[in-house]
Amino acid sequence: MILGLLVLITLIVIRFRTPPAAAVPTLPAAITLPEGAVPQAITAGPGWFLIVTQDGRALVYGPDGAQVSESTLTLP
Repeated sequence: MILGLLVLITLIVIRFRTPPAAAVPTLPAAITLPEGAVPQAITAGPGWFLIVTQDGRALVYGPDGAQVSESTLTLP
């Protein structure tokens, strides 16, 4: 029982020593949206950013702010 308690304490200490991951990804200095696009939602993944516009487009940008892809969505 004492050994189990020591293991738990050790695991807690190791866990809190590890610095937390960045909560907010680093955004590029500027992202240029197409003419008339109004952002509705933004999400990020490793190495990309996705912007959903009010007219139902999904715009994917790279970490340098250049547009990589565009798709049309069917919004409810």
